[in-house]
Amino acid sequence: MCGICGFAGNGSIDDLKRMNRALFHRGPDAEGLWSDPSKGIHLGHRRLSIIDIEGGAQPMWTADGKLGVTYNGEIYNYRELRRELELIGHFFTSDHSDTEVLLHGYRAWGTALPERLNGMWAFALYDTEKNLFFCSRDRFGKKPLYYARSAGTFMFASELSALRAHPAFDFPVSRTSLRKFFAYNYIPAPRTIYEGVFQLSAGCNLIHDLAGGGTSVHPFWEFTLEPFDTVPRNAEAIWAEELRALIDKAVERRLMSDVPLGIFLSGGIDSSTVAAFASRHIDPKDLMTFSIGFEEPSFDESDYARQVAEKLGTDHHHRTLSLETAKALLPEIAGRLDEPFGDSSLLPTYLLCNESRKRVTVALGGDGADELFAGYDPFHALAAARCYAFLVPRPVHIAIRLLMQHLPVSHVNMSTDFRIKRTLRGLSYHRSLWNPVWQASLDPEEIDELFEEKMPVEELFSEAIDCWERCRTPDIVSKTLEYFTKLYLQNDILTKVDRASMMNSLEVRAPFLDIDLVNFVRRIPSDYKYRNRTTKYILKKALEPVLPDRILYRSKKGFGVPVGKWFNEGSLSIDTANIADNLSHRFVEQQIDSHRSGRSDNRAFLWNSWLLERFTGRNAV
Repeated sequence: MCGICGFAGNGSIDDLKRMNRALFHRGPDAEGLWSDPSKGIHLGHRRLSIIDIEGGAQPMWTADGKLGVTYNGEIYNYRELRRELELIGHFFTSDHSDTEVLLHGYRAWGTALPERLNGMWAFALYDTEKNLFFCSRDRFGKKPLYYARSAGTFMFASELSALRAHPAFDFPVSRTSLRKFFAYNYIPAPRTIYEGVFQLSAGCNLIHDLAGGGTSVHPFWEFTLEPFDTVPRNAEAIWAEELRALIDKAVERRLMSDVPLGIFLSGGIDSSTVAAFASRHIDPKDLMTFSIGFEEPSFDESDYARQVAEKLGTDHHHRTLSLETAKALLPEIAGRLDEPFGDSSLLPTYLLCNESRKRVTVALGGDGADELFAGYDPFHALAAARCYAFLVPRPVHIAIRLLMQHLPVSHVNMSTDFRIKRTLRGLSYHRSLWNPVWQASLDPEEIDELFEEKMPVEELFSEAIDCWERCRTPDIVSKTLEYFTKLYLQNDILTKVDRASMMNSLEVRAPFLDIDLVNFVRRIPSDYKYRNRTTKYILKKALEPVLPDRILYRSKKGFGVPVGKWFNEGSLSIDTANIADNLSHRFVEQQIDSHRSGRSDNRAFLWNSWLLERFTGRNAV
């Protein structure tokens, strides 16, 4: 895993060094710099050495010097691709570098190369003959890639902090992106916090013409649900067997490493599945698993992790932390984010990565399973929500919602009052907006009040509406599956894991996002994923021979921290003087007062505001 950066146009090798230095945490093992001042082309690389430690240095070039690449990621089918390329006459100089496969693969297949890759990646390839940059980001956006054009310079990097190190970076904060931050709790790609700066969306290629200066983006893959035309009579058994085989292969692919490797183990279905299949390929006593827990019971599930580790016989490492100890790290973590990011589970994810990095350089996690198999709480709400929306007139709904606001506020993890109030809030809108409004930190009307100007809800949630309308299958479960997989997974879950892991110089791999597994799962009808109020139905059936029922069928618990309680007690606080001047300080103060008095639970908004306050302190907003 690595950090990449570069630019074409104005700038010097010293500018490249500053950009690269900003990415040190992503690749502390080695630095690579390449520059052609006569053409104004500069490529940088920070390396976290995982595969072919001796022969994988970057930027890497073909023997004739016509193609060069700087790359972040892992290609899990690189051995198969290498054999295929060698059979058609390509000669490799490295021992087993997956980076070199990108160079020869591009020479053989051109811009169709990403379609053949199974893995995670963000790369920028310099084609000297065609005089262009060819950039690509993996199908789900596991690895980030940002880019911008300014003052005759095209620049790219793994993080915004590296772009900011270039002297041509002069972009204002986007007011629209700020609104979307409070709407989604993240800034959805291709937007960033800055106007005119973009992140390449998942499953997209970018071509920058170095002669003409034009930049174009082209999708090469999009997640779509395409259910099988016919369902076999014994579909459950057939699909369960196929799932086990595909998961096993996906895990095995991701065990390749020339450095120590381990498994995240929370005790939930997803991480337990990865650990169980990994233990088939590595002697369990040599397989390190990692978990963290908290002293507060409603935020701790480490006992389940211990149970799974004992059953599998892994070399398990666990640390229990006080929430006060965890909270003390918040300013440091928030200070290292290059744009506001509202998922508070970043904190426990960071702590898990930090503990794991003490012993390993690579870890496998369970990310992607909740999105692919309908594992989130909103799936439980869909059927009732449809009935409620059909039967309850709007005036009655408004009255019920006002009444429910008087429920006592609880700050335990995923409390009942929190779920009821969020569900009713979403039902105030069209069903295409249920999911994003359920997750939002504020109502759209409240966002208007915060920004002291109105924005049509269709514009505020344009990405969610587009996702809803583009879904080819009409049922609401499928539409919700696509929402979580296309939007939430890319912009929240994978962003969180990338930032938390890279802050600790740890590579994290996601077997559930193996393209062969995904292409099978997306064809399984939605009623085999969510059935009779059972989430991940077909996955659980497939895993019954693998994991005990007490793990498979226990209640889901999120990876959270009690930010609501911290704000309520005043141990986390917001100085409204540091909030962006163009936001309503009066509204923020009202939200603080309402939360601390116990009249409402504004944890998500206060957390986002706290993060924005710290971002504002480092940047003009």
